[in-house]
Amino acid sequence: MGTHELAAVPGEEEVRDALAAMLSYAGTLHDELVALRRDLHRHPELLYETDRTAAIVAGLLTEWGLDVNTHVGPHFGKGVVATLRGARSGNRTILLRADMDALPITERIDEDYVSTVEGVMHACGHDAHTAMLLGAAKTLAAHRDQLPYEIRFVFQPAEEGALPSPLDGRLLSGGRDLIDGGVLDGVDRCYALHVWPELEAGTAGIHSHYAMAASSHFHVTLTGKNGHHGTPHLAVDAIQMTASYIAAVNGMMTHGIDPRESAVLAFGTVQAGTVINAIAEQSRLTGTFRAFTKSTVAAITAGLARHAEAVALSHGGSYSIALREGIAVVNDTAAVQDVIRAGASILGPDHMLRLETPSLAGEDFGWYLDQVPGAFILLGCGNAELGITSGLHQPTFNLDEQVLVHGTRLLVQLAVDSSIA
Repeated sequence: MGTHELAAVPGEEEVRDALAAMLSYAGTLHDELVALRRDLHRHPELLYETDRTAAIVAGLLTEWGLDVNTHVGPHFGKGVVATLRGARSGNRTILLRADMDALPITERIDEDYVSTVEGVMHACGHDAHTAMLLGAAKTLAAHRDQLPYEIRFVFQPAEEGALPSPLDGRLLSGGRDLIDGGVLDGVDRCYALHVWPELEAGTAGIHSHYAMAASSHFHVTLTGKNGHHGTPHLAVDAIQMTASYIAAVNGMMTHGIDPRESAVLAFGTVQAGTVINAIAEQSRLTGTFRAFTKSTVAAITAGLARHAEAVALSHGGSYSIALREGIAVVNDTAAVQDVIRAGASILGPDHMLRLETPSLAGEDFGWYLDQVPGAFILLGCGNAELGITSGLHQPTFNLDEQVLVHGTRLLVQLAVDSSIA
């Protein structure tokens, strides 16, 4: 065989035999995956500050013989993308994605792998996501002779939030940065999974269409003019502007959004004033809103700016607004069927669950699914017998580590099945 020749696409029976070998191999990685996940858990990193995690990921992928690109993303350059080109012919590209960042939460678990970083922990399971995708990459790389053409592994920073781009000032999460960097170019199907403590370990769930809401973050600054409490007519009170703005926005959500649409908005922080006896010059508000349709997201976005402008004008002040736009996680019908088949094979038919009610949590994998068909899978990680019951984003969050092999096997099966579809 010439150096550029590829073997023919294998038959179904040959693929099934190869897949069985891959799944068996993945089972041997349990201890390695646990050790890796615990190391990442001890050393959590926020948003785009994922240099240690990215270095570990890139080093392992290189060791296993994948083509590795680091510093991916034109805005922040913190992503790691690896490509595995199998020895079989084929023209499909499958993308598998994991997120790497942690949360600014102080951990409260009694384990020897508790976070060593003050005020930061993996409260959303991204350490497990990274470990499982690395397990899938190692498994598939060890069996590349049986693979169709290309599988792309994406390790993403900043799923949990966004920062202003140094290029254009937009508030961008890691998914949008990597997409701007071309990670979806030529991709036919994409998948990601998320550990889910509401589901028992050994199960997984999939939504037929909407899985999660579009979660958008907003930052509003209202600026007036400071002054003495004895001469309020000479000042413009930013706190009064804030009260008017909050009332206007809450009224918009009640009366200005189609009640048939699911949408919720809440303010998270308000900061104004410096002393008890002076009129505040400036107020800063932050919050989030969640919806499912693009039209509702657009309506709320426009309303936030419109009311800020109206309040500033009526009080004689000014305003600025910055927003991280969210997008709903919407699964593709064919990809959902692939997940159901793969999950039934890996976990058993009774343990692959069809979920009806979408979550109002947000996930920036929705940006991937907006451009490429795919699916977002919820992998059960709770275990009441072990006392593992805390929800995501809680300081006592933990997971049943048996799911590391479950998730690895599920990603492997999806990569192989989708590549030969």
